[in-house]
Amino acid sequence: MSPSSQTSRPLSFAALLTLSSLVPASWAMDCSDILTNKVHFNFKELGGPHIVHWSRTDIEADVKYNYNFTLDICDFLKHHKGGDKHKECQHGARVCGIRENVDLSGTNNATITPIDIAGSFKLHGNGRPMDEKYTRLKDSKSNADSDKEGVRIELHGGRFPADDKKNGLDQRAIIEFVCDPDRSGLEGEEKDGGEYEKDDGDDDKSEKKLVRRADKCEDSENSLRFCGYETEKPKDKEVQTLRLEWRTKHACEQDAPEESSSSHWGFFTWFIIIFFLATATYLIFGSWLNYNRYGARGWDLLPHGDTIRDIPYILKDFGRKVVNSTQGGGSRGGYSAV
Repeated sequence: MSPSSQTSRPLSFAALLTLSSLVPASWAMDCSDILTNKVHFNFKELGGPHIVHWSRTDIEADVKYNYNFTLDICDFLKHHKGGDKHKECQHGARVCGIRENVDLSGTNNATITPIDIAGSFKLHGNGRPMDEKYTRLKDSKSNADSDKEGVRIELHGGRFPADDKKNGLDQRAIIEFVCDPDRSGLEGEEKDGGEYEKDDGDDDKSEKKLVRRADKCEDSENSLRFCGYETEKPKDKEVQTLRLEWRTKHACEQDAPEESSSSHWGFFTWFIIIFFLATATYLIFGSWLNYNRYGARGWDLLPHGDTIRDIPYILKDFGRKVVNSTQGGGSRGGYSAV
């Protein structure tokens, strides 16, 4: 065998390890099984890209900022086919913000700026993981959450500007899934082409979507609502935080299912498996010992070989006695005393 062929396998294995380390960690979060404090939540039905909007006006700069926040809790966001990649977030994003800067000075010129808010961007060499965190609302330290049922998901990884390590600001998204048994979570979902579902007689709903009160999230009937995009300082470090609220029945805690008989059968199954493994180990070790110590062959290899060979006859005699006792009914079988 040539030296090159000898080293081919180790190199292939190393290459596989390298490739596996480059796979985006966006798949690490399984939306179908969010576990926090022994409570499971399944948000698989909420998968796919979802959009919320927000606008604010900087009067001093005479600029209006229109934000489109897109998120997918089950997979990373895809680039639009034929779109300008410089106007979209990087691959690996789970939460992406697209900011439109509109000049109000009279020119009405607009520029598009993507903002990586949350995701796994390790493929781009900056080593920013999503580092997802889950908090059951009932276990939250906040008094405002004491009467809520659901889970809070916190996602990291983004930075804006993305390549400015010195002056860039870390980003994060906090999505609060709140139990609402009457909502699927898709109410008010945006359609293709930027259209929105409207309730009859609510012509001003598009304006209401951009209103945000100080004491709660935006005044909207949509299940997914915008709650803020502000700079916060959670741990002596400024972080730009996008807060969303998602009302859905999938955030309602399910009662623990009753223990079924299948769980008991699982215990006995393992007991039987362990018993047979122990028996097989005993026979193999005993045979090896008899072979090396006594030079035994054939049936003599097995420990207690005579007893094992008699097992069929013992079972046969036992079965015959059972049959005879059943058929005889306890009588003397027709024999008379002498």
